[in-house]
Amino acid sequence: MGHRLSKIYTRTGDAGTTGLGNGNRVSKNSLRIHTVDEANAAIGVLLCEEMPDEVRQLLVNVQHDLFDLGGEVCIPGMEMITAKQVQHLEDELDRFNDDLEPLKDFILPGGTRAAALCHQARTICRRAERSMVRLYTAEPLSDAARRFINRLSDLLFILGRQLNRAGGRGDVLWQKGKNAA
Repeated sequence: MGHRLSKIYTRTGDAGTTGLGNGNRVSKNSLRIHTVDEANAAIGVLLCEEMPDEVRQLLVNVQHDLFDLGGEVCIPGMEMITAKQVQHLEDELDRFNDDLEPLKDFILPGGTRAAALCHQARTICRRAERSMVRLYTAEPLSDAARRFINRLSDLLFILGRQLNRAGGRGDVLWQKGKNAA
């Protein structure tokens, strides 16, 4: 870590700018300022819930990877997310999806509190992905970084289903036109 934070407020952002990881200052609405931190915080809230140990450990590891991803996005030219990290998410997706019933309908976020929070983290990951795609169209960003955030939202969808199952609930199925009549 290049800079130690001994004082949290610096007043350097009062004019609407923030520092990137390389020391450059940019507008707080720069494409480099993203929602990866928000996704990490949402997973932190999710981790306050009861869940199977294997899901908990996976999510803790994901938080570390998200911090790497945030570092990559805030330092132009830096590549911290690797193909190995993307492959790990794909392996976990396959593992956790293997014993779930195939979906025949769309599902709604809900069921248990943990599952609902998992779906909320998923939607925040999707927002981070959209932000990263906008950045990618303007500046270089690694393919692995984009693939990682895409796979993570998929993983959170599957984990939401798993958390409902662990909590003794099933998927909350969407009912087309339920209130139309």
